[in-house]
Amino acid sequence: MTTEASFHQLQPMPVDWQRALAVVAHPDDLEYGCAAAVAAWTDAGREVTYVLASRGEAGIDTLEPAKCGPLREQEQRASAAVVGVAAVEFLDHRDGVIEYGPALRRDIAAAIRRHRPELVITLNHRDTWGTSVWNTPDHLAVGRATLDAAGDAGNRWIFPELAEEGLQPWDGVRWVAVAGTLSPTHAVDARPGLERSVRSLLQHRAYIEALTDEDPEAYCRSFLTANVVAAGERFGGIPAVSFEVFGR
Repeated sequence: MTTEASFHQLQPMPVDWQRALAVVAHPDDLEYGCAAAVAAWTDAGREVTYVLASRGEAGIDTLEPAKCGPLREQEQRASAAVVGVAAVEFLDHRDGVIEYGPALRRDIAAAIRRHRPELVITLNHRDTWGTSVWNTPDHLAVGRATLDAAGDAGNRWIFPELAEEGLQPWDGVRWVAVAGTLSPTHAVDARPGLERSVRSLLQHRAYIEALTDEDPEAYCRSFLTANVVAAGERFGGIPAVSFEVFGR
């Protein structure tokens, strides 16, 4: 007989892929969401590329956007390197007012055609984090556009100008995995990559120091450890990074 607990157990993430593309709104989104999984994947020889819709230039209240954007870009590249990601791209949508629509879908579809991933990763695209914490418009727009662009990338009659620019259709996306979701279906063992995920998030030091008075390393370790332990309750007790996986 299937118990309630076993029914809700998370399944291991698919492993029969070589290339992944992670698409999020801001620097630090992936570090808060799934860097331990990325570290495990790059350790296994898989290729992971990051695409960010904005440079996070509106993310630090005490720093004007013209100075904040370059700083946060630098921090993002450093944080990606910690978990084995060398390629980081920015789409230059305006932080804080990213709009869902054809322009965003086109830019993400272009990135998918350019990198030709089998797995696409994004962040929670739903209205809330939990029952009472409101999500940001940027996360909603980018997450939803990424799910849609995974299909757009394979249709030559949607954004036909991309083919004229040399970006031929790519219908090879097999899964879109959403991190930070309250409806996870799959998980990755976080143990091999947890320490690097802490160091990766810690690279966003300017952002974190503006966010909290807590010691930055203690803050990063506490936040990430709590998340993977909570996910592990549904993954056989193994600390885990969880995802909601949509097949295509």
